[in-house]
Amino acid sequence: MSLGPDEVSKIAYLARLEINENDIPDYARNLSDILDFVEQLGAARTEGVEPMAHPVHAVQRLRPDVVTETNQRDKYQQNAPQAEAGLFLVPKVIE
Repeated sequence: MSLGPDEVSKIAYLARLEINENDIPDYARNLSDILDFVEQLGAARTEGVEPMAHPVHAVQRLRPDVVTETNQRDKYQQNAPQAEAGLFLVPKVIE
């Protein structure tokens, strides 16, 4: 698949990217090469191949879900400019 300068400009606009007009032909060539490679991947035979989430069949080691730290909220709020009822008070930022 070959992309032209107009298509590259439209893609850049949609992606909110500012590109130099002189670089558009290089972008068009590179993007066209990427799309050609994706087409090649689409032509690969995948019949009988089971989909997988990760290429390595590894099991995640999990730790027990237990509390390891004590509640130190009062200690942390001593440094806060303003705190009330266990909450940090912050200035209003949305009007």
